[in-house]
Amino acid sequence: MRLILSRKGFDSAAGGVASPILPDGTMLSLPIPEEASPIRYRDIRLHGHDVGQVVADLTRRKVAADAGAHLDPDLVAAAIPRPAGWRPLFGQADNEQRVLEREGVGVGDVFLFFGWFRRVEERGDRYAFVRGAPDLHVLWGWLQVGEVVAADRSTAPPWATHHPHFSDTPRRPNVLYVAADHLVLDRVTTDLPGAGVFGRYHDDLCLTAPGCTRSVWRLPGWFHPDGGRMLGYHGDRRRWSRDGEHAVLRSVGRGQEFVFDAAGVPAAGVWVRRLIERASSIAQEGGTAHG
Repeated sequence: MRLILSRKGFDSAAGGVASPILPDGTMLSLPIPEEASPIRYRDIRLHGHDVGQVVADLTRRKVAADAGAHLDPDLVAAAIPRPAGWRPLFGQADNEQRVLEREGVGVGDVFLFFGWFRRVEERGDRYAFVRGAPDLHVLWGWLQVGEVVAADRSTAPPWATHHPHFSDTPRRPNVLYVAADHLVLDRVTTDLPGAGVFGRYHDDLCLTAPGCTRSVWRLPGWFHPDGGRMLGYHGDRRRWSRDGEHAVLRSVGRGQEFVFDAAGVPAAGVWVRRLIERASSIAQEGGTAHG
């Protein structure tokens, strides 16, 4: 199994602000703007929240509620109306898809999506960032690959053709990663969903090391290259150190898809399962989590 730490959602270049952690801990990963998209921010609802309002408030109307949204990864069934047969999916193209192809990413591998988050509060009838709240890189969703298909209208399943990778702009390569129905770890099929979102913040989801800038991460110790594996884009060992049982990484500012070959690392599957089990337990208790 490969783990892919995949950077997605608003950033300083696309959107210009962090995605919010709401007062109750609910996380909303904001899709990046895309002018040509038929999906408007006002069309999207995540965990009962109007994403158009959230985007307009936090960007101070620099991104309007009726602006186009690149809804990818597309993990939450209730986000927009769906055609019959819809499944969670994620698209990648061009150079970053070449990275995934070079690393052999395919069926059974797990994307862990992360992004830039910050706590917000309600001020009257609008959302605003909490003054002094830290900027964090946080894991917000996952997708285990069940199928890989070309983003080609002639061959892709009809329920997938709403996806933003079906655009008039030619992109090569251009691929859709369709979610598995259930999470499979160490060849054992679990009762956990193959894709979803970690709807509510908790510290285990935070990549950013305590008290550090958001690009300094504290990861499980088995990520450290001394174990013989290297996280993609992070081959410079000077970026790595140790803090007890954890690996500390000064992560790079560029790149989207950071691949780690977790084959033969049982602790990796345990880590992934624990994160998803917690998300699923929140959903069963009536909180916000997958789908």
